[in-house]
Amino acid sequence: MTDREFRLAYVPGVTPTKWVTIWAERVHDVPLILVPVAADEVVKLLRDGGADAGFVRLPVDREGLSVIPLYVETTVVVVPKDHAVAAADEVTVADLADEEMLRPMDDTLEWTALPGLPAFTRPDTTAQAIELVAAEAGALLVPESLARLHHRRDLTYRPVVEAPQSQVALAWPTEATTELVEDFIGIVRGRTANSSRGRTPAPAPAKARKQPRKPPPDTASRRGRKGRRPR
Repeated sequence: MTDREFRLAYVPGVTPTKWVTIWAERVHDVPLILVPVAADEVVKLLRDGGADAGFVRLPVDREGLSVIPLYVETTVVVVPKDHAVAAADEVTVADLADEEMLRPMDDTLEWTALPGLPAFTRPDTTAQAIELVAAEAGALLVPESLARLHHRRDLTYRPVVEAPQSQVALAWPTEATTELVEDFIGIVRGRTANSSRGRTPAPAPAKARKQPRKPPPDTASRRGRKGRRPR
């Protein structure tokens, strides 16, 4: 048993399962503890030492943090199933010009100007905004993973082209880049277990020193001695 552990924070919509599985296979002597955290609280958690590393949504305040961007998500609009938008495969920002748009306080998308018309309220969370969409109080723009996370049978979503997108990244305190953090970075970057920058391998056993070989006897001299007859 070990008293060490690796604490990994993750924001809503991010699914760290595949990386956690690889960790369990490679670093089985150190348990990985998952720490769910709101998107607007993850940076503070990392700086306060509440987690060794975390999956965040960019942009974040990078002061004191190291950040590796990972992937960009499609932005979708969430609407009731019988909404006109549901008939299209995808929509544009211009298609939403007449829609009342909800923007929760934990919105992860960077808008210079939110499309459509402002809704009558700004809910605190995306989960509350989803409830308002179900009540036909407006539409909601979110990364696709959040639409899946808050899926309801009475709602649907469609991709929105030309909309800002959310990028997921791995972040950790720069001053706390431990061996375990390096291990996890290697896993996220897809390094193999034998990679020189992955988990530090155990030192190879020292090779036994070879003893110098004795020179073979002088065959010609032996033959000469054997063939000599006494006088």
